[in-house]
Amino acid sequence: MPFLRLENIRKSFGSFVANDNISFEIEPGKIHAILGENGAGKSTLMNIVSGVFQPDSGQIYLQDKPVKITSANTAIKLGIGTIYQHFMLVPQLSVTENIILGIDKNLRLNLKQKHQIIGDLSKSYGLEINPKAKVEDLPVGAQQRVEILKILYRQAKLLILDEPTAVLTPLEVKSLIKILRQLAAAGNTIIFISHKLEEVMTLCNTVTVLRKGKVVANRKISETTSSELAALMVGREIDFQLNKSPVTPGKVVLSVNNLQVADDRGVTAVNNISFQLREGEILGIAGVDGNGQRELADALAKIRNLKAGEIKFHQNSNTAYIPEDRQKMGLILQFNIAQNLILKAFRKLPFCRQFLLQTQAIQNRATSAIEEFDIRGAATDIEVSQLSGGNQQKVVLARELADNPVLIVAMQPTRGLDVGATETVQQRLLQERTRGAAIVYISTELEEVMAISDRIAVMYGGEFVGVLDGNTATVEEVGLLMGGGETSNRFH
Repeated sequence: MPFLRLENIRKSFGSFVANDNISFEIEPGKIHAILGENGAGKSTLMNIVSGVFQPDSGQIYLQDKPVKITSANTAIKLGIGTIYQHFMLVPQLSVTENIILGIDKNLRLNLKQKHQIIGDLSKSYGLEINPKAKVEDLPVGAQQRVEILKILYRQAKLLILDEPTAVLTPLEVKSLIKILRQLAAAGNTIIFISHKLEEVMTLCNTVTVLRKGKVVANRKISETTSSELAALMVGREIDFQLNKSPVTPGKVVLSVNNLQVADDRGVTAVNNISFQLREGEILGIAGVDGNGQRELADALAKIRNLKAGEIKFHQNSNTAYIPEDRQKMGLILQFNIAQNLILKAFRKLPFCRQFLLQTQAIQNRATSAIEEFDIRGAATDIEVSQLSGGNQQKVVLARELADNPVLIVAMQPTRGLDVGATETVQQRLLQERTRGAAIVYISTELEEVMAISDRIAVMYGGEFVGVLDGNTATVEEVGLLMGGGETSNRFH
């Protein structure tokens, strides 16, 4: 008997069909992956299973009994718990207080007893964690274990994890995989949503692939490959090899000396960083989110003031910036594609003459960009808010690379993108490297950084704790540095 069965689930928003007659089932004690491009319907489907949305039609069965999941509370009562990519924790409270929050409303709360119960629960599942610790003092991997404990405490038997490894170090990913296997062995059923195919192949028993809101495959992992799954997701073959051609670095483009940068609270986030970058070179910056990467990128793009030190451009300072959050910083969502593409050049020829915008020139630019960057299913006058994440990122790329920049600062350029859009972004950046651009490539996706970089700098606590040769660095070396550890080959 399957633990969970979905039968012809359909959900639309206006004329847009997000889920189109989706059916699959998961056996108890198994780990089931949901794969799909951005906009394929994964999040909508999981929001239906967890009670956030109601399906227009179709039926959900738990242990062969039809159920109506009318709210998140109903889902919890039915034994369904969701762990989101962005944790729902109160940093100032302890582990125990976060876990019992909203459940134990007794005015005579026996915290000592709760500490004991949660300590025993964590040990029984191999989730070793101090129940008295403040959440804000815990590393990201430990905070995720608190989220898992929170739903186990509520006696969830079906766990839904949405991109659970996006903010973890390689060691924390290994730990999570071990924990999920233990949970499955104990009889829990797990839905694992990820765009990291190797993790799916390593961890999961079965997989459902969605494309354009429909199921295109239900497979046993033992009967498929990463290449087949990638092709099913995007409808074409994906080349996982970046085919990075050898480039001899040219003149120095950028020198950074003893740089210090403060975050939005005024606290030093970048501390005494120094490096040089040459033409035709990609400096990858690896690290767990929140170690000063955002502040460094903003400083290099000249949108954040320096606290101390110097950033020197040896040639012209024509810099492209691909920001971390395309929706908040990279685009004006209410503007159409054509308008977004000239945000940096609307006062210049040919887009402006005698203070008047030149409509035809703007339209021509948009038409050529849509073709060159394969912005799919889009017209020049469509609002960028209507585009998928991948197409939005292509609009940012088209605008930022239009003037052949000398320096490109790419901050999480593939965050939230599926394998097809990721391939497009990376291949385009490699083309810019071949042209002679110097590139700073910042990502928490270690495999990406290692594949694309000529040198890899590892950030921890606002500092470069190691700079390694991109051709010889190992995952173990970089992963150790990302977690604050030491390695014999720290600086190259």
